[in-house]
Amino acid sequence: MTVTWEELGWEQVAAGVGRRRLPGWDCTVGLVVGTGAVLLIDAGSSLAEGTRLRAEAERLAGRRVTHLALTHPHFDHVFGAAAFAGAVVFAAVGAESVFARERAELHADAVRNGLDEAAATEAVDALVRPRHLVSGEWTLDMGGGRQVLLANVGPGHTAHDLAVLVPGSPEAVFCGDLVEESGEPQAGPDAVPSHWPAALDRLLALGGADARYVPGHGAVVDAAFVRAQRDALAARFGVSP
Repeated sequence: MTVTWEELGWEQVAAGVGRRRLPGWDCTVGLVVGTGAVLLIDAGSSLAEGTRLRAEAERLAGRRVTHLALTHPHFDHVFGAAAFAGAVVFAAVGAESVFARERAELHADAVRNGLDEAAATEAVDALVRPRHLVSGEWTLDMGGGRQVLLANVGPGHTAHDLAVLVPGSPEAVFCGDLVEESGEPQAGPDAVPSHWPAALDRLLALGGADARYVPGHGAVVDAAFVRAQRDALAARFGVSP
């Protein structure tokens, strides 16, 4: 039985491209469906949430998720990754060291922000390390002439920020937490504020003026919003234009 994006709580951004705003931290995940591959962008904040996302993605795509792109190594975006057994996992180069060496910090951050401690422990114990690390750009062939570009555009929100460009009409750019719409961009201890405006310049260069930009939290925005947030961050952190 065919199911629509809206019936499962997803928003269709472009043909074969959708995103879902998750409860709790208003974190966004994305889905790109090709004829030969299915890409999920970010994985939710727990194994239980990842399992639900996998079931929804498989219903929408009609087959399993083959690839997973993690936009940055924060718990609300990566703790569900282990639910996608068999998927090829991408992240920005350097993210693997966070998963390997900073598990205690990830666990503590999750619990501090309200994730149940048992769920945080379960997710950290099962944490999936990325198989493919992107240092520049990586083109992923989805089949049927659709190619998705994974781009290491950071540092900014973290030292390891990955964006995903989905060509089409319109083009869609999944920004991770480099862009936030539902609140002020969060600059934690792992942020690199001096480079954040430049990361947004790279996002804008990727997508151009007519793309739809999908933030890590909040509603889909346009290039003008991203540019305004870039200027606000530059002013906030004392970065020259």
